[in-house]
Formats: sequence, structure tokens, C-alpha cells
Amino acid sequence: MELLTLINLTFWGITFLVVLLKLVSSIQLVPTQSNYIVERLGKYHATLGPGFHAIVPFIDRVAYKVDVREQAIEVPPQECFSKDEVHVTVDGVIYLSVTDPIRACYGVTDFRYAAVQLAQTTTRAVIGTLDLDKTFEERSSISARVVQVLDEAGQAWGIRVHRYEIKDLRPPESVRVSMEKQVTAERHRRAILAKSEGDRQAKINLSEGKKAEMINLSEGEKQRQINEAEGRAQEILTIARATAESLAKISSVIQMPGGEEALKLQAAERYLKTLKHVAREKTRVVIPMNVADLKGWLSAVELAPKSKE
Repeated sequence: MELLTLINLTFWGITFLVVLLKLVSSIQLVPTQSNYIVERLGKYHATLGPGFHAIVPFIDRVAYKVDVREQAIEVPPQECFSKDEVHVTVDGVIYLSVTDPIRACYGVTDFRYAAVQLAQTTTRAVIGTLDLDKTFEERSSISARVVQVLDEAGQAWGIRVHRYEIKDLRPPESVRVSMEKQVTAERHRRAILAKSEGDRQAKINLSEGKKAEMINLSEGEKQRQINEAEGRAQEILTIARATAESLAKISSVIQMPGGEEALKLQAAERYLKTLKHVAREKTRVVIPMNVADLKGWLSAVELAPKSKE
């Protein structure tokens, strides 16, 4: 009898604990940026958003807890073959978020695994259409193609793929060494080309400087000659004007009474001064025999005034 009572007490105690646990578990506190999928008797019933919720014990249950924040999912390294039959190792990271918790839970078994597999297959397909050199240059196009394919599939999976980044793209060691040699040779070629371009530009600049200098010198010489010619022309013009004015004044003086005789007398005076100067220089001078007859002598050279008849 005591054993039966103990069994009953144990049964009711266990039942009470189960009911209590169910009652406690029926109270759901959903965190921010999370959604709980509730099933009633094995069938989808409701989606619980952030906050306090209560579900029916023994009938309802939380089947899935979905985090709707953006997630970073690593894509494991995989070997891909390029168009020129060189295998490279590629890995990356997918950034996605859940937009429809119902489809994310019921549309695919595991959307994370499915996204990783689709990213790997798409990466292999895209790299297979590119040469090895292009795979390093076309990272952005590879990432864009993977995002496009994942986004199309993600509509059925209730997810949105924001971006896909290739973390590392490694060729075989032999290919890497060859590429490094090629890069070194290309840099050496560019250095030689840059040096030759610099030398050529320096020579061009030097020749242009000499050309400009010669042009400036010739222009200066030309201007100097022009200035000298203009100066000589101005000098000749001034002398001509002075001579013309002098001749005009002499002509006017000659026309005056006694002007001709005065002019001849002045000329005779200058002639005698010239003779005196020549005599001092011990130069031979031929003079008339009758030196005392100055008037006759000057008349002989047409410098003395003519007597009026």
C-alpha cells in the first residue's frame, strides 16, 4: 500500500513538473532582430516578432529561431580551373540577411549551406571563362556575378545577398614564381622606358632652350641694327636739314648788299688759316710768286672780291 502511494506521488510529481515546465516554456521573450517560427500540431502557425509572447502549451512549439541581422558566412577554399587550364585556390565571404523567415525555414533545408554551395559553383563557372591574368583583374566582376546568382536564388529562400568578397585567390607556386618574374621584368621595362622618356624630354627641353636663346639673340641683333640704321638716318636727315638751312642763310646773305664780298673774304681767311696749319706740318705748299700781291692772289683762286668796272 505504501509502495502504491509512493508511485502515485511520484507520477503526480513528475506530471506537475512537466506541466510547470510547459507553462514556463510557453512564455517566449523574442530578442531584437530575431523571429520565432511557431508550429501548432506540426503545422506552421505564426511568426513571433521581438517582444513578449505566450503560446499554448502542448499544442504550440517554437520550431525555428531566425536571426534577421546581416550575417557573414565564410566560403571554404576550393580549386578552380581558369580558361587556360591553370588551377587556382579561391575562398571568400558571403554577406546576407534573412528577409522572409518563413521561406528561410521551409523553402530550403539550410539556407547558409545552400548559399555557400551556390557561391562555390558560381565562382568555378565564372573563373572557368577567364584567363589566369584576368582572374586577378576581374575580382569585382566575379563577385558581382556570384551576388546576382545568389540573389536570384535567395528570393525563393527568403534571403537577400548583399555582397560577396573574394578573400584570397592563389595560383600554384610555380605559376606564382613565373608571375613574379614577369612583374619584375615589366617593372624593369617601365623603368627603362621612363628613363629614356626623361632623357628625350630633357634633350628636347635643352634644344628648345637653345633655339629660344638663338631667336632672342637674333631678334636683339636685328633690333640693334634697326636702331643704328634709324639713328644714322636721323643723323643724315639732321645734317641735311642743317646744311639746307645753312645754304639758305648763305644764299640770303649773298643777296644782301656787300654779302658776296664778305663771303669771299671769310673764305680767304679760312684758306689762309689752312695754309698756316699745313705749313706747321712741314707740308709743301705751292703759292704764287708775288706773295705781297694778296688781292691778285686771291683773285686767282676766285676768293678776292672783283673790282667794279
